[in-house]
Amino acid sequence: MGISHYLKEIGRGAQGARPLSREQAQDLFGQVLDGQCSDLETGAFCIAMRIKGETSEEMAGFLDAVDARINKIPPGGSPVVVLPSYNGARKLPVLTPLLGLLLARQGLPVLLHGTATESTRVTSGDVLLAMGHRPQTAASSIEKGSLHWVPTENLLPSLKQLLEVRRAIGLRNPAHSLVKLMSPCAGESLVVGSYTHPEYAVSMAATFRLINATALLLRGTEGEPVADARRTPRMELFRHGQTHLVQEAQGGSLTALPDLPAIDAASTAAYTQAVLDGSLPVPAPIARQVEHITRACMGDQ
Repeated sequence: MGISHYLKEIGRGAQGARPLSREQAQDLFGQVLDGQCSDLETGAFCIAMRIKGETSEEMAGFLDAVDARINKIPPGGSPVVVLPSYNGARKLPVLTPLLGLLLARQGLPVLLHGTATESTRVTSGDVLLAMGHRPQTAASSIEKGSLHWVPTENLLPSLKQLLEVRRAIGLRNPAHSLVKLMSPCAGESLVVGSYTHPEYAVSMAATFRLINATALLLRGTEGEPVADARRTPRMELFRHGQTHLVQEAQGGSLTALPDLPAIDAASTAAYTQAVLDGSLPVPAPIARQVEHITRACMGDQ
């Protein structure tokens, strides 16, 4: 059928564009993922959505398309904590691997998925490689107390390709928001969603409600799903779309700053291992995040 009729709706500029229904968005995104669109059509879709912005109905439709195609992690009997790691380190070290390994230490199964979307940033994958962890496929369930790192291309290669469009046109597209909302699990899961700008907190919350998600939403560190080690952020828990506040944002002036490593992979890996070994303390905001996630997965919140 093609997507030109959809482009006519979404490509009329910020004021003239019309939103798609959930079903239309699912069809459009499915055609993009299945390679049924030309490079020109895909680029037009990305730019049009960047200008218009996604509605929660559209994002739910995009997620439906991904859900129908993704290689899912088999259920293992316990809710899996899903950590989408796509932003990496720019000014602060990427401590998403630390969060994942601390959660695994609590006996939770943890899935960390992601890929590099910019060449200049240090990724969670870089840190995990420096710690001796290797990427895995989506073929096996995740045991309690373990962390699986699954690159995006092992979940859905065409989604990885859509993320790569950013390198060509210099702009993010709906895939960059979608990966922070999706759960690649066949069984129960808790997605840790993060945002950088307040408007994304509103849109992500609306989508979590619409898709009846179980998730924790917070302003993460430079877009990563880990609390800023310097100050505890606000955290909202969604359970099957219903939400309540579990953590108020830390107010006032900071009296002390944690001793954080340089952002390179080797330094961050060494710091992460030192925290796990008990040689260095767990930053208080991350400890609070681990507590909230653990309680949510155990059914205590």
